[in-house]
Amino acid sequence: MLETIKKQLAGSSDIVYQVFQVHGHACTLIYIPSIVDPRSLQVGISEILKKESNSGLDWPQFLERLERGSAFSIPSLKCFDITAAADLVVMGNVVLGMEGFPFLYYFDITKYQKRAVSESQNELVVIGPQEAFIEDIETNLSLLRHKIKHPDLKMKHYSIGKYTKTDVYVLYIEGLYKPEVLEEIDRKLQDLSIDGILGISYLAEHITYDVLTPFPLFQYTERPDSVAASLMEGRIGLLQDGTPSALLTPVTLFSLLQSSEDYYQSYFAGSWIRIVRFVFSIIALLLPSLYVAITTFHAQIIPSNLLLTIAAARENIPFSALTEALIMELTFEALREAGTRIPKPVGQTVSIIGAIVIGQAAVMAGIVSAPMVIVVSITGIASYIIPHLELGLTFRLLRFPLLILGGTMGLIGVFTAAFVLYGHLANLRSFGTPYMQPIAPFVFQDWKDTLLRVPSTKMNKRSDAFSKRDQRRQRKK
Repeated sequence: MLETIKKQLAGSSDIVYQVFQVHGHACTLIYIPSIVDPRSLQVGISEILKKESNSGLDWPQFLERLERGSAFSIPSLKCFDITAAADLVVMGNVVLGMEGFPFLYYFDITKYQKRAVSESQNELVVIGPQEAFIEDIETNLSLLRHKIKHPDLKMKHYSIGKYTKTDVYVLYIEGLYKPEVLEEIDRKLQDLSIDGILGISYLAEHITYDVLTPFPLFQYTERPDSVAASLMEGRIGLLQDGTPSALLTPVTLFSLLQSSEDYYQSYFAGSWIRIVRFVFSIIALLLPSLYVAITTFHAQIIPSNLLLTIAAARENIPFSALTEALIMELTFEALREAGTRIPKPVGQTVSIIGAIVIGQAAVMAGIVSAPMVIVVSITGIASYIIPHLELGLTFRLLRFPLLILGGTMGLIGVFTAAFVLYGHLANLRSFGTPYMQPIAPFVFQDWKDTLLRVPSTKMNKRSDAFSKRDQRRQRKK
């Protein structure tokens, strides 16, 4: 048996084989020191094996106590599949093999290195919890259990990846979720055959491989309170070991335009911020294409004084408005990406100063006009208002085809593209949920938490988009 295990683990120099003589029989502990808890190993296993021969008991009595689970202070499990011993070791277990026995025992005392729980970096709030998920799945589950203290919170475990064997948990609250959504996710995870998953976005791509759309069908979040609130709405969450983010589904376009901050502030402030967010989301998508289309093909609709100002600014510009916009948009995207990749202490400064310096120099050199710099700057700021990164990236991507259509076909091209885009969104579904609900289909009840946020005392029912079972959220006593 021991030779079989050594053959499977050959070539791994960090494997430890520690041999003990217990009542005249060789017992071998097999483990990897870097991924097990050293104190539990020493106190709960090794010292007990050392003392066993002097305990006054014999070998059969030791085996009997081992079978009952009372020989060690740490719970042990029996494994009859010797070929699985290597997997147990590399997953952080301590394996105990005994001479002459066709089975083995193993102890789960895994301890990986992890960072402490810190503040959310991408979903900042002024009022409300500041904690965020980390890369350790056990810590993330404990953060969620701390939020929802109810036996109806269920967690279904999967081990995915031929080589990584990554732990994945599907989370839901019994009686609230849509069964067909859970069944579809379960089927796709069961059928998933892959070498490994190193980020939770791997799961998102493999689960939604049959839907062709640039819009996200999952919501990424690093906040435990967002996951807890979503589960109580009837949505389903996915957590993966090694990733400080969770996936939430189903989603709608309007749920991706909402932020945790909306619920921690008064409903007046929350509603006003939402209106601003919706307006600037449209600006982030359409402003450059509308500016290029109007100045190129429909100058007559611009007020005379403003038209003269724009014409004077563009008098010596050698490029068309479309080329000018593409140059500035691509430059802005490059600066934004550079600011992300540069180390944090200087990244933000470089991106802001770079945009100011390059924009000013381009205007003075006569390469682009000042109005175009203003339009691109407003568009860039507006794109940062979108609270979820995936939706923001989608808007940034769609801005370029809309810009080209506006520069070649005018407002006809922009409006045609907008109608096609709306038709796509109206037909798009996230695990059976209409992406544009409550607009298409129109659901009056859900308007309480869409463009405006009514007081929480008035939101007595869960959204029809996420739960059709126990829809009543609160009752008056």
